This record gives sequence, structure tokens and C-alpha cells, in this order.
Amino acid sequence: MPEIVFLGVPIARLDARGAADHIAARAPGQPFAYVVTPNAAQFTRLNELSDPRFHDAYDHAWLRLLDGQVPRMLARRLFGLDLPHAAGSDVTLDLLERQIQPDDPVTLIGGSDELRRRLIERFGLSTVHLHVPPMGFIRDAAAVEACVDFVLAHPARYVFLVAGSPQSEYLARQIDRRGGAVGVGLCVGSALNFAVGLVPRAPSWLRQAGLEWAYRLMRNPVGHARRVFVDSAPVLLTALKARRDPARYGMAPNATGRG
Repeated sequence: MPEIVFLGVPIARLDARGAADHIAARAPGQPFAYVVTPNAAQFTRLNELSDPRFHDAYDHAWLRLLDGQVPRMLARRLFGLDLPHAAGSDVTLDLLERQIQPDDPVTLIGGSDELRRRLIERFGLSTVHLHVPPMGFIRDAAAVEACVDFVLAHPARYVFLVAGSPQSEYLARQIDRRGGAVGVGLCVGSALNFAVGLVPRAPSWLRQAGLEWAYRLMRNPVGHARRVFVDSAPVLLTALKARRDPARYGMAPNATGRG
């Protein structure tokens, strides 16, 4: 899969539909491989927080799809890079609507019984296995192993890891490291909640304008403020540093916004 490096992350040249097609083309029963969807907060964790565990998860991902419109805008305006946008929510909805068949087994790690019920009802899925780990499970080795064991015990073509970032990415790497699992793991945040209507998504014009973060902040200012101003905003600093020294971030030395 052709990739282009942006802020240290090799990004697949796939939009949401292309990504869904590529994922669905992977034969059933293939060894477990997982997909990550870098957004502003994840670029920050990789570059400003230098989280080695997160780096390891990203290094071993099968597919890295650009989720955030803000990083995409920075790539275009500062470096002249026209990166395709493949938000996890869009990829997930496309998979559910066009690719996942009623008899395709699906496993969920995280979510709720109501999410499982709505997935079955709306998309006609016949086999949806659900495991809901406890809060803070990623710090409990036994709880993490229980998640891995569940994935191995319930083979599925699609494994949705909806425990939030970075927990989902850490868990995906643990499943991958253990070996023996099958299917494609999807670290897609709240995508399933959007798909079934449990959480409203920003209107498409706001998403296209790169303002989905503002919509979420408006709807939940207390819960979303940290994500916007602490977890995500430092991507602006990362981009400015990369503008001065592209090679440090694995980018071409002439990536200065004139391409």
C-alpha cells in the first residue's frame, strides 16, 4: 500500500471508501492485523509525549489512515501534501453499509449491550460478540489478558476496539503480539456509536470544514475541553517544528509548503 510520511507517521493513500474496500478485501481467517486512525491527539501523543508504547502500536499497525481534518489542513498548507481523509467513523459506516455481510462474525471490545443491540437491528448482523472491560482496564494486566482471550475465543472477520485511545491501540498491539487471533482490528473510537445513532455526529459541512472538534466541544464543553486544548492543540507546535526540520519527522527535506 503506497504511503506518505506526515509528522513521523506513514499514512496510507486511501480515502474512506478505498480504505473500507481494502479492509474488506482481506480474506477471512487471515492472521490478526489492525488499523489505526491518527488524528490531532494521536499525532501529539506520538511526537510531543513520545509515548514508546504508542509508538510500538503504530509501528506494528497494518494500516494507518488519516482521521483528523486539522492535521490534513496542516499537511496541505504547510507542506503542500494532499493527503486523503479516511476518518474512522466514515470507514466504519462504509464497512457496515457496504461490506460487512449479515453472516460475517463481528467482535466488540468496549461499548455496551445497547450498542450491540442497535448494530444487530440496524445492519442485520447475525453474530456480534461483546466484551466490556472495566474502566481503566489497560492498567490491569489480567483485564487486558481477558480482552485478548475473548478475541481469541471469538474469531471474527472484524474486531472493533472501541475502548478509546490510546487504550484501543495498546490492546490491538497486545492481541497482535499474542498471536493466534484472526481478522482485522479497527481502532475507531466512537465510530460505532455514531453509526447506530447513540451519539450525534457533526453535520457534514462542519466535518468538511475541519470543525467537528468545535461541534463536540459545543455539545460537551466539560468532557471535550481537555481533548481539544490539551490532547490535540499541540499538533500545531509539532507541525511548526516539522516545517523547520522536515527530515526530523521522516519527511522529505523539500517539504516546505511549496509542493
